Amino acid sequence: MDLTQRPPRSPRVRLGGYVLLPRVLDKCRAEIAATSGDYHYNCPMDRRFFEFAGLDHEALKTEVAKGGGDSEVLAWVLANRKNQHSDWEIAQWSAHREAAAPSDNESRDFINQMVAQAGGATREDIATIFDYLDLDDHVTFGGKA
Repeated sequence: MDLTQRPPRSPRVRLGGYVLLPRVLDKCRAEIAATSGDYHYNCPMDRRFFEFAGLDHEALKTEVAKGGGDSEVLAWVLANRKNQHSDWEIAQWSAHREAAAPSDNESRDFINQMVAQAGGATREDIATIFDYLDLDDHVTFGGKA
């Protein structure tokens, strides 16, 4: 995984029902390979997944370093998570994360500034944090806002 050449998967992509997990794995693999570029494993967004699942980011990194694919890592996640959520709880959490928008003026202003810097100042469809991340990934690798 070389995140200097392409972005990680969208935060919307799900694995085992979890949003964020495929993106977390992409960033983790890139960090292990020293090709993470501007992306950061265990950033505040990643920590939301770790907290919900009840996983230690270093333990996951150790597992990912073994070289398994997504299905093997998911099996490890399901076996080692401290928070044994049901499928519907994971679906609810994922839907909530996908719809999350900045909840205070300072955060909203920050996201608005970041969207404007990405060339999307006139875009009225960028409302959630995931919207912003998708836009930023697209623009960073040559796409138009």
